Amino acid sequence: MTFLERIVAENAPALDERKAQRPVEEVEEAALSCTPARSLALALRAEDISVIAEIKKASPSRGVFRRRFDAVELARTYAAYGAAAISVLTEPLFFQGSLTTLSRVVHALGESRPPVLRKDFIVDPYQVFEARACGADCILLIVNLLNDATLKTLLGLSHELGMDCLVEVHDESELERALSTDARVIGINNRDLHTFDVDLATFDRLAPLVPRGRLLVAESGIHDVQDVQRVRRSGADAVLVGEALVMASNAGVKLRELKCIV
Repeated sequence: MTFLERIVAENAPALDERKAQRPVEEVEEAALSCTPARSLALALRAEDISVIAEIKKASPSRGVFRRRFDAVELARTYAAYGAAAISVLTEPLFFQGSLTTLSRVVHALGESRPPVLRKDFIVDPYQVFEARACGADCILLIVNLLNDATLKTLLGLSHELGMDCLVEVHDESELERALSTDARVIGINNRDLHTFDVDLATFDRLAPLVPRGRLLVAESGIHDVQDVQRVRRSGADAVLVGEALVMASNAGVKLRELKCIV
C-alpha cells in the first residue's frame, strides 16, 4: 500500500460516517444551491506567474508548522496580497485540516474572494458534492489514486457543478492519462511518491510534454523567487505554495516575493 492509499484507507471510515449522517441527495441539493463557483482556470490566466497560496496546518513529514495557526487570518492575508487562488487542505488525520476550516475561509472572504480549492484525497463523488456544498470553487484530483473511469467521472461531475479541477500528476504515465481528459488545469507535483524527495527537475522534464492550451501548475518544492523563476522558464503558469508561506514570519511579504513583485 502506498502512502496515498494509506491516507485514503484511514479516512474511509469517516467518509462512510458522513454519508450515513448526511445522505448524498441532501449534500447534492446543498451543492446545487450554492452561488456559482469561481473559475480557477480564468484566475490563473495572468500575464505573470500566478500563486495558489495554501492553508496547511501540518504535514506528515514536518508536523505542525506553527503554534499559532489562524486559517481565516491567513486566507485574508493571501487575498490581500494577490493570491490568484487559495488552497485549503481539508484532510484531518495527516494534515490536520477540516471541511469546517474550508467553510470558514469561504465565508470570511465573501463574494469577492479568489477561487478557493479543496485540497484533499478525493476518490468518491460524495466528496465532490461535499466540496461544492462547503463553498469550494474547485478541487484537487490526484491521478495516482484514480483509475481512468473514476478520474473522468469525478472530473465530469465537477464540471457539471461549475468547478474546475487541478488534476495532479507525478510522472509521464500519469500525465498521459490526465491529458486524455478535458482537464483544463494540470498540476505537476515535484514530490516523489515513493521516496518523498522533492526535485524541481520533475517539472522541467514533464512540462514540455503538455500541449499548449492547458494551464500548468508547479507543486511542491517552491520556496523562493529563484524556484518560481525556474519553473516559469519551463512553462509554469502558476505555482502552488504551502509550507514556505505558512512558515514565513510575514506571509503577505513572502507571497509578494514569490510573485516576483519588487
